[in-house]
Amino acid sequence: MTGIPLHIKDAMSQQPSAAPAPTSATATVAGRRDWWRDAVIYQVYPRSFADSNGDGMGDLEGVRTRLPYLRDLGVDAVWLSPFYASPQADAGYDVADYRAVDPMFGNLLDADALIRDAHGLGLRIIVDLVPNHSSDQYEWFRRALAEGPGSPSRDRYHFRPGKGENGELPPNDWESIFGGPAWTRVTEPDGTPGEWYLHLFAPEQPDFNWEHPAVGDEFRSILRFWLDMGVDGFRIDVAHGMVKAEGLPDLGSHDELRMLGNDVTPFFDQDGVHDIYRQWRTILDEYSGERIFVAEAWTPTVERTANYVRPDELHQAFNFQYLGTHWDAEELRGVIDRTLDAMRPVGAPATWVLSNHDVTRHATRFANPAGLGTQLRLAGDREVGLRRARAATLLMLALPGSAYVYQGEELGLPDVVDLPDEVRQDPAYFRGAGQDGYRDGCRVPIPWTREGSSYGFGDGDSWLPQPAAWGELSVEAQTGEPGSTLELYRDALAVRRSHPDLGAGDTVEWLRAPEGVVAFRRGEFVCVANTTGESVPMPAYGRVLLASGEVTEAAGEAKVPADTTVWWTTA
Repeated sequence: MTGIPLHIKDAMSQQPSAAPAPTSATATVAGRRDWWRDAVIYQVYPRSFADSNGDGMGDLEGVRTRLPYLRDLGVDAVWLSPFYASPQADAGYDVADYRAVDPMFGNLLDADALIRDAHGLGLRIIVDLVPNHSSDQYEWFRRALAEGPGSPSRDRYHFRPGKGENGELPPNDWESIFGGPAWTRVTEPDGTPGEWYLHLFAPEQPDFNWEHPAVGDEFRSILRFWLDMGVDGFRIDVAHGMVKAEGLPDLGSHDELRMLGNDVTPFFDQDGVHDIYRQWRTILDEYSGERIFVAEAWTPTVERTANYVRPDELHQAFNFQYLGTHWDAEELRGVIDRTLDAMRPVGAPATWVLSNHDVTRHATRFANPAGLGTQLRLAGDREVGLRRARAATLLMLALPGSAYVYQGEELGLPDVVDLPDEVRQDPAYFRGAGQDGYRDGCRVPIPWTREGSSYGFGDGDSWLPQPAAWGELSVEAQTGEPGSTLELYRDALAVRRSHPDLGAGDTVEWLRAPEGVVAFRRGEFVCVANTTGESVPMPAYGRVLLASGEVTEAAGEAKVPADTTVWWTTA
């Protein structure tokens, strides 16, 4: 085993099979400079992607077997949501061991094989990093509880005495994003009610105290562990958290408790987070192959988001302002302009996104009236929603910069809005006054085949029930089917990769267009998106490359149907 990293030796000592043979993968993925500036990155939610052993839960081996599908889809990289050892109080975002794979997903050998196979197919692998909080089962936190008040271990978290005559009130008025107080009181080793600890999310997710040097040391070590494994980057969970305002002051108002507020709060988007990322960037830059960071940073404005992607910090930051924009031409033009204007001074690409594991799928959001938020329990008009979702995807992929695709959106999947309450697992669902708690609807395992107990997700059932209509939305049903959403995505990603004026960049040239229409030029490429409910006449700008609906042309004029995006080339 000479030359094999220690963590792989440990995994091999528990497994009879040998590690996968080395491939030429590293050279394969390292060939394109600045790949992240125009990359299309596919988010895999491992528990809902593919189940290799029939236990109803997706796993790393399942992901590995489906990598050729992702290569053929045309994406550049795969982001994996957490697969670390975890009690699963929040679907793995409560990490008990950052250097181990949870047995439900496999082991470190499976992770190693997945990374190697992905590289061999020309795909990069980005893994989730959860630095704001740990699991309450993390060794440090268990030690902090056992050692009691005043112990050095408690300094690694935010433990505080309570207010009130007997310390019976929380230390401040902060509330959890999932609802309820952001503080939980512990029972001390002697059995008495004791201190309180901070958790901005579930009680099982205590927040680290990033002022303690051991926390920074630990995460720098974790970064190196996975970089040595060969991962190509990290998506940073709650990247706007970690640092809290000095003294943990009261908020004073509970109007800013959602992830998106109008002002910087004492617990989110504090300037101190940027010192952390500058340190991390020096580590990443030691490694070859252009490894990257992408921030999940819910900030009040896109200008604040730009602070995270300055040249010596992170590479990308999700554009949540864009995700939350209605299907409205004026609003879309506004957020596109603000985004490009904010990113240009720091030299970072815009990073567009429409769906992820925390919000209602855009095929369902766009099926409902504007103004209902990003977590819905309403099916809306399925036909309208799908039509708008397809059009919105072509618009997003035409914009300058990078884009993220959430698993199943290439199938046009809607949210499952009628899950029985007894099967729900989102911790926010069981706590009041926080997030709406309907994230389970976008996490239902995706369908691969027309038939089967879980439509090809695995040989058995799935951990969340799939709708009866899932089979006709499956990969099998849509593959080779003209006009299907899957084939639209495949065509769009192929055109995006081959057309010289698509991908990276920082400007668009707006074209005159009727009310309700977004139209812009990028070199010899033109994109027109009709956000209205009626057909709109537009100039025929050249040869149609792709359209999300049926476009008719006559005498130099094109009729763009309702809720449709068209790509033209003027060459």
